[in-house]
Amino acid sequence: MLCGIDEAGRGPLAGPLVVAGVVLKEQIKELNDSKKLTEKKRESLFKEVIKSSDYHIVFKSAKDIDTKGISTCIKESIQEIMQNVNASEYLMDGNTSFNIPTLQHKIKADASVVEVSAASILAKVSRDRYMCEIAKDFPNYNFEKHKGYGTKAHIEKIKEFGRSNEHRFTFKLKDLGEEKIGVQKSLF
Repeated sequence: MLCGIDEAGRGPLAGPLVVAGVVLKEQIKELNDSKKLTEKKRESLFKEVIKSSDYHIVFKSAKDIDTKGISTCIKESIQEIMQNVNASEYLMDGNTSFNIPTLQHKIKADASVVEVSAASILAKVSRDRYMCEIAKDFPNYNFEKHKGYGTKAHIEKIKEFGRSNEHRFTFKLKDLGEEKIGVQKSLF
C-alpha cells in the first residue's frame, strides 16, 4: 500500500501550508496534478478521493511557518501523516525526503502517481477553501481571488493595508524593499 503525499501553499505570502497523505482504496479516473485541473474538476475529484481513500490532511499556519520555517513545517506534517495513515510505502512529490529515512520522493509524482495526485487535490482544495473562508474576515485582501499567492494585486493590497495575521512576515517582498531586511552583506 502506497501513501502519496503532496503539499499546497509552500510559496504564498499568506495562509497556511497544507499537506495531505492518501492511500487509495478504489481506483479513481482522471486523477492528475491539481494544478493541471480546473477548480470544478478538483472539487469533484476531492469528493471522490475522500470517499475512496484513507487520508490525513495537516494545516500549518502562517505563524507556524514564520516561527519554525517552511521545511520544518513540511517535515512535521509528513511525520504526522505517517503516524495517521497506515501504508507500506510513503512517497512525497518533489526532490527531497526531508531527512525522513522511510520517505521516498519523486519529482512530478503529482502528475505520474495516482496516490500523489489524489494528495495534491486534497491539499489544494483544502487550502483554497480555507482562503475563501477567511476572505470574509479580511475583505481588504481579496484572498478568494489569489489565495494568498504573490500576485501584483495582492502585493498592492499589502502596500495599502500592511500584513494581516494570516500573512507570513518572514517572506520578504522586493516590491516593498524588504529583500535587504535581515540579510548580511557579503564581506568579500
